[in-house]
Amino acid sequence: MDVIGISWMGVRSVKAPALVRFFQEVLSLELAHSEKDFWVFDLKDGSQIEVFGEEFPGKEHLTTGPVVGFLVEDLAGSIEELKENGVELLGPPGPSWQHFRGPDGRVYELKQRGVG
Repeated sequence: MDVIGISWMGVRSVKAPALVRFFQEVLSLELAHSEKDFWVFDLKDGSQIEVFGEEFPGKEHLTTGPVVGFLVEDLAGSIEELKENGVELLGPPGPSWQHFRGPDGRVYELKQRGVG
């Protein structure tokens, strides 16, 4: 597997609106998208930060703190390497990502840009 960077961070929070304000007003991050209980920030290097409120569906597995997405060029091949190494995959892969559990019990992600 060839990890070439960190491309994504996601966080699920009971204090999501306060976190979003902090990202916007203190860190001066650019809000690219928002909807009920979901916000996306685009960073200048092409990476993203997504904030999920407690009511946003489908992100219930994000329980171990912020989730970091490792950028890979070959998502399918990298997923196979995770499987070969006995890594627990969390749910089916998305079009450009796969969540997994690290040996520390925390949730991480593989991410491929330009897909999906």
